[in-house]
Amino acid sequence: MPLFEQAATFASEHPVSAVFICLLALIALALAILALRVAIRAGTRFYLQVIAPRPIEDILTVVAASIATGVSAQGMWRFSGDVLGLDGPLRLLLFAFIEVAIVTSAVRARRNMRENYSAGIDGIAVWALTCLTAVLSSLDARSLAEAVFRLAAPLVAAWLWERGMAIERHRIRGTGRINWRFTPERVLVRMGIAEVSDRTASEVDAHRRLTRVALAAKKARSLREQGASDRKLRVAMARLDRAMDQAVEHTGLAVDPARQEALLQQIAALYNTAKLIDADPRVPWAAETDHQPVPARPALPPALARLVEDEDEDVQVLDTTPQVMDTAQRAALMRAAREYWDRQIAKRIVPRTVDIAQEIGISLATAREYRALWKLEPQAHALIEALYQEHGIVDTGTFPIIADGDRILTG
Repeated sequence: MPLFEQAATFASEHPVSAVFICLLALIALALAILALRVAIRAGTRFYLQVIAPRPIEDILTVVAASIATGVSAQGMWRFSGDVLGLDGPLRLLLFAFIEVAIVTSAVRARRNMRENYSAGIDGIAVWALTCLTAVLSSLDARSLAEAVFRLAAPLVAAWLWERGMAIERHRIRGTGRINWRFTPERVLVRMGIAEVSDRTASEVDAHRRLTRVALAAKKARSLREQGASDRKLRVAMARLDRAMDQAVEHTGLAVDPARQEALLQQIAALYNTAKLIDADPRVPWAAETDHQPVPARPALPPALARLVEDEDEDVQVLDTTPQVMDTAQRAALMRAAREYWDRQIAKRIVPRTVDIAQEIGISLATAREYRALWKLEPQAHALIEALYQEHGIVDTGTFPIIADGDRILTG
């Protein structure tokens, strides 16, 4: 009899029991739906809080390490039954104690990394326990291949954990891994097969040919200064001529200003090598100074001394014909004075008070006020200091004008 007919017959013969069974089924279905919703919400919350913020490589690391740990636990299951003789609930409770200790040590090591920036003793414990479980699992292997597999599985899990810790360490401490002194790239560069920089083959060849010319020129000059024989000089000059011919042919030296400048710089550096022993570089830990201290002022000539006796910027000058002007005229004259000042400063000339007054047509008091304000600007101050250091002239607002041929100022 079909199942539906059996259910109908049972319901007709036992109506009360059928109703009770239906109510229980509805309650079980409601509980199942509620449990499913709770599970979906918990899974969604777990994904948003734990999985989504992490990069994909961290998630794959956890998954692979979990699989490797499961393989190791399966080996310990067989070891506890075959070697230790455990069976039943006792075997279920005790077989994976080392795997639990590994996971506990890994969690503690990660917490130490976040709090103390180091895995500490727990990081060492992870590797020690991993090697222990790998050896114990392989002791119960039935073949060499199985022994190798059971040795490899825990080590793979530990390696994945170590890489995850390295990423965590780099993220927290901002430090990278060590730089090995012997790498394939370094070996190829040492052998001359690879190039250190990102220069093209033509740039490398041009640099090598220009260097050959510079070295050949240095060799020929050194032989000439040492008074070498004519035969050696002819050989050196022939080598220099051959290197120059190749450089002109392959690097475009005759028409490329950049290559010409590079060649001259190499030759200048090679010719002046002996001057390096007289160099006096600054000590690297010496204090940095923004400017050099101003030396003691030298004695001024009598003509200049008379000009400096009375600082005309401290003397109040009253014009016999005071100027009366409105605000617009005063602003226009100030702009004109400023333009004249900027033009003269651009020519590396510091205008005097009388120059400003005569050029713009303003009183000496007004010109002195403008000049006292503008001479404090960096460019004007640098020119005034250069005038003093190179010509011994003190700025009083009336110092003599330096002729164009005599103005030799530092940059």
